[in-house]
Amino acid sequence: MKELQGKIAIVTGASRSGGIGTAICRTLANAGADIFFTHWSRYDETDGNGAEKEWAATLCGELGNMGVRSAHMEADLSDPGTPARIMNRVEEALGAASVLIHNATHCAATDFRGLDALQLDLHYEVNNRGTILLSTEFAKSFERKLAGHRQGRIVHLVSKGNDPHNLAYIATKGALIAITEPLAVALAPLGITVNSIDPGPTDSGWMSGELKAKLLPLFPMGRIGLPEDAAKLVKFLASDESHWITGQLIKSEGGFMGK
Repeated sequence: MKELQGKIAIVTGASRSGGIGTAICRTLANAGADIFFTHWSRYDETDGNGAEKEWAATLCGELGNMGVRSAHMEADLSDPGTPARIMNRVEEALGAASVLIHNATHCAATDFRGLDALQLDLHYEVNNRGTILLSTEFAKSFERKLAGHRQGRIVHLVSKGNDPHNLAYIATKGALIAITEPLAVALAPLGITVNSIDPGPTDSGWMSGELKAKLLPLFPMGRIGLPEDAAKLVKFLASDESHWITGQLIKSEGGFMGK
């Protein structure tokens, strides 16, 4: 039996073929989990790394061919009502979820000259408010339907660093790191673990050749991180074998020597 057989997993931000979200969907499905993923094409078209038309339908079909159930929806996490809508759609399409992977993010370059209230709000609405509210909606659903019968998992994809051109992004990702431990304590009585993964710089299609050349010497393993690297750790944290690990920030970055 596959390690995630019978589990329903929610993965946010699976909108590109080469992205971390897509790698997570594939990896969890290969382990037997049914997958509900979200995407938000308007962001990808304007601020993200480019929208891929019909990608959601393609990925959904691919997951189905792997022998699991799958469903998806457009989800704007900057809308406070979106977390509840996601949970309703998941239950309608697949049933009660026991795994939640927070991969969706808002990221726009912001140095100290360009950082203003609007940029802070745009990052906060998705990276903090939307993400945290989805966690609490997930936990309340789990408490009603699965507590005492199944283990639950929440995993944040986070970031860090000293990049002066990504102030809002790093600040809001830091807030997710900060909430990981107290949320883990709050949800432990329900059987839900909460952890964060820092994948380090990951070649998910956004890196230029110049940036890759600059980063490569900082990876003692001799290569830049790939989406599958993060996905493998997500699979472990989603499994029953990780039940004693909670409230942790885990780096999965190949010994990256940057900050």
